[in-house]
Amino acid sequence: MASTYIHNGVLIDGRGGAPIPDAAVLVEDNRIRAAGAVTGVPRPAGDVTLLDAQGGYILPGFIDTHVHVMTEGIDVIKDMQTPFSMRFYNAMNHLRRTLEAGLTSVRDAGGADAGVKRAVETGVIAGPRLQISISALTITGGHGDGWMLSGGEYEMFPAYPGMPDGKADGLDEVRKKVREMLRAGADIIKIHATGGVLSPTDHPEFTQYSPEELEVIVREAAYRRGIKVMAHAQGAEGVKNAVRAGIHSIEHGIYLDDEAIELMLEHGTFLVPTLLAPLAVVEIGEEGGMPDYGLRKAREVMEIHNDSIARAHKAGVKIAMGTDAGVMPHGTNLREMGLMVNIGMTPMEAIVATTRVAAECLGWQDRVGTVEAGKLADIVIARQDPLADIRSLERLENIAVVMQDGKVVKDRR
Repeated sequence: MASTYIHNGVLIDGRGGAPIPDAAVLVEDNRIRAAGAVTGVPRPAGDVTLLDAQGGYILPGFIDTHVHVMTEGIDVIKDMQTPFSMRFYNAMNHLRRTLEAGLTSVRDAGGADAGVKRAVETGVIAGPRLQISISALTITGGHGDGWMLSGGEYEMFPAYPGMPDGKADGLDEVRKKVREMLRAGADIIKIHATGGVLSPTDHPEFTQYSPEELEVIVREAAYRRGIKVMAHAQGAEGVKNAVRAGIHSIEHGIYLDDEAIELMLEHGTFLVPTLLAPLAVVEIGEEGGMPDYGLRKAREVMEIHNDSIARAHKAGVKIAMGTDAGVMPHGTNLREMGLMVNIGMTPMEAIVATTRVAAECLGWQDRVGTVEAGKLADIVIARQDPLADIRSLERLENIAVVMQDGKVVKDRR
């Protein structure tokens, strides 16, 4: 049995309690055996690897509940001229950068197939632990339909063996499409309940899928091992339709009204804000790297988005960190935590949203999300105090150590 003893650090364990100074964590193989004050976690006798935190801050591996590992940026002309297989080689870099930023688990919201997940699981490539949705369901003409006014099509995630096309209309088609995604290996079903910022022919407030279609999707997924559904949902009506249908998590939530917030509280629905997404569209778009329709809509929604998430947080909605990484560069995910603090969350609340609550959103709360006995040994050591400066986590040089599944995958001490 391989043992690692992490010591000489301050423990922020992800559960929201006060930091523990002079803490230690004992890892045996890939599990945490004990964690807490060093007086309660003595160094074991025998052969043990010592890992000195050097006065840094010991945290759980971070979790991003909304990424797209197969893409980075939206450049239609460039993408149309890039060989198809390049997306897989580029994804290797995306995954590695995400892991080195301290993200040890992610939920891919469209684009990654079962082979990408298996490549990470078997160690062929390095990356965060993956939960995948394969491809998102969308109505014809909705968010996710790449039809352009020219009559041409630009599909961000084109269909290929192992990646079914996501377009489906009507009860029979959505039922069949859910079955196709599950057959392809989806851990969660992703649907578009409204329009979006980065789609050419709709608007974030446009409602997609009827309540009846949403109910069929949720029911069909649940039949198969209790699989849950996540919904891209930006307009209030689409959010409410999704929550009433039993959708597990609302992604983005740009136009939330009081009724939508109350419904989310009543149903225990998770909210994944992705505050970084419209900001990144504006930042990149001003340099010419985004389509005009996306830049225009992103500018329109930014202030409204911040206000909606602030009200939802104040009301007590469960918020799990997610970024839409792929819109912005992978490895910059933890910028989201600073934006969460900007809308009223405390630094500790932002950390918990990115660890314990994010793990709950993925249904992995028994495996990851906190530094405590029995959990998988996903651990990050930061040089600076994130409670004093949450944005310090954005800087890659501040992420000194990343341990995933008991193995040190980054050490910059």
